[in-house]
Amino acid sequence: PTEFERRQKNAKFANAARAGKKPTNPSRQELLSKRSPVSLWTLGIIIFVIVGGVIFELLRLIFA
Repeated sequence: PTEFERRQKNAKFANAARAGKKPTNPSRQELLSKRSPVSLWTLGIIIFVIVGGVIFELLRLIFA
């Protein structure tokens, strides 16, 4: 990169830092800490088992 490009990028970085925005990309550890410990597939299976069990139990009580 040329000196002009470096100065532009440095100025952009400094302005973002002064504005209170996070000037760097989040680290991998920060990204992983924000993720849910349960995947969507696992959550879907758990909900299916619970809701399905409730529906079958209600049907058994109604028609028995």
